[in-house]
Amino acid sequence: MPSLDFKEFQDKFSTHFRPWHRSFHFWVRAADIYTGYKVFQLRVGFEKNVQKQEQMWELQHEIAAQKIYSMCSDLGGFFLKVAQVIGKPDLAPAAWVRRLVTLCDQAPATPSSVIQLVMEKELGQSVDELFERFELDPLGSASIAQVHRARLKGEKRDVVVKVQHPGVQDLMMTDIRNLQAFALCIQKTDIKFDLFSITKEMEKQIGYEFDFVREANAMERIQRFLHGNNKKAPVLVPRVIGDMVTRRVLVMEYIDGVSILKLEDEILRRGINPHGKVAAAAKQNILKSLTLAYGQMILKSGFFHADPHPGNILVCKGSGVALLDYGQVKDLPDELRLGYANLVLAIADKDPIRALDSYRELGIDMVSKCDNEQREMLRLAETMFDTKLPPGEMMLQPFAEGSSIKKFDVRAFPEELFSVLRTVHLLRGLSVGLGINYSCAEQWRPLAEEALYCAGRLKGAFLHLHTKSCISPFVLNHFRPFLLNTFHFFKERSSLSVFATIRLERKDRDIGTLDISSAPFLNVFS
Repeated sequence: MPSLDFKEFQDKFSTHFRPWHRSFHFWVRAADIYTGYKVFQLRVGFEKNVQKQEQMWELQHEIAAQKIYSMCSDLGGFFLKVAQVIGKPDLAPAAWVRRLVTLCDQAPATPSSVIQLVMEKELGQSVDELFERFELDPLGSASIAQVHRARLKGEKRDVVVKVQHPGVQDLMMTDIRNLQAFALCIQKTDIKFDLFSITKEMEKQIGYEFDFVREANAMERIQRFLHGNNKKAPVLVPRVIGDMVTRRVLVMEYIDGVSILKLEDEILRRGINPHGKVAAAAKQNILKSLTLAYGQMILKSGFFHADPHPGNILVCKGSGVALLDYGQVKDLPDELRLGYANLVLAIADKDPIRALDSYRELGIDMVSKCDNEQREMLRLAETMFDTKLPPGEMMLQPFAEGSSIKKFDVRAFPEELFSVLRTVHLLRGLSVGLGINYSCAEQWRPLAEEALYCAGRLKGAFLHLHTKSCISPFVLNHFRPFLLNTFHFFKERSSLSVFATIRLERKDRDIGTLDISSAPFLNVFS
């Protein structure tokens, strides 16, 4: 009779039971947080003093924040990504943000001995054979992988080695399905928004993150695009070490920089006044670079970095910016890219009719619960897809009472558009953190116009109003008769100045072109 290996039996039982154990803990904790808010809503309704109500809400948010933090920290994996999504100052209560922001890159590290075994299996050689130096302590550990600094043999520059945690994929899929079920419950009772489609898109994107070959191809494609469309790319993309990429291991260039989460500490460390002009200029340059890079990727290419959270942003020398982690990328179909370009123009021009047309084009299905539908439609677009805060507001909470989202039942929301939504929320969260209030829709207007023009959807003198501000009075007066019917081709530069070639036409003949290098008229940061 074969002997029973109790240890082997215990390991198999634990592996089989672990998803059920995680599901149980998620539902118990999620139900506790949800019911806590529902009971509190009844209790706070009896308090008539507005100031006391606010104090009560702040205390309730603090209690919930600790519970959410504990759940995400204890369960790890996918819930660290959930913390990244909701832990933004524009989206969640301040108490949540203070707790959840500390969870970025706080996943438990896999032991170095296990990491080395994964690398040897994937790369076919031992760590000692491949590397002159390999740091056993990781630079950071996230939900799917951890990264180590190293130096290849015969090389003078350091590299980063990204290695996947063994066995995390099945658990993350379990977590996502639990969240999808919870989203269905919430959207039927409290938040009339298609949260389920958002979680489906998260499932699709996270599934891609487990293929590092796909990630390497995405890095190279985005790097080529940004270099091909700018004299100097607005953000740095790490260079892939081509012969050292497998499904579970990715070796890339090491970029020296500081996490944007530690920017204030770095400013103080360098002896710079955090409230002075130098610090303000550095923050403006960082936000400009990210805004331009994402605008070009989304509106010109449609292929863009789709995991935008502060842990993936490095601030480099001279306030340069590096964008890391290309496990989640999105390739928008042209119809969605152009539909979004149309929505950008609607927001920039504050045009409710165009906003309504854009919603239909994008496949966003909504039922109004308010009187002034057109005005609230535009406000909803600004809430979801622009970074600018209303006058006097320090934070924008889309699901707060009085928000435009509460005035519509959003029954259908394209899964692919969620990545664009996350990007805008990243930029808004960064702008709030950096103390800069600006409109990404206004910044992206020329890119949206170019996209629509190249698709044949903007004709004639669509540039007329937008170019006059960047043409000298002499040129404008001299060529005024010919500016009645113009078209143009924009070429962006990393400074966010606009370089336009305008073809001057009369009804009877083409009279040539005029090259204009504008002042940086897009710059709303000054």
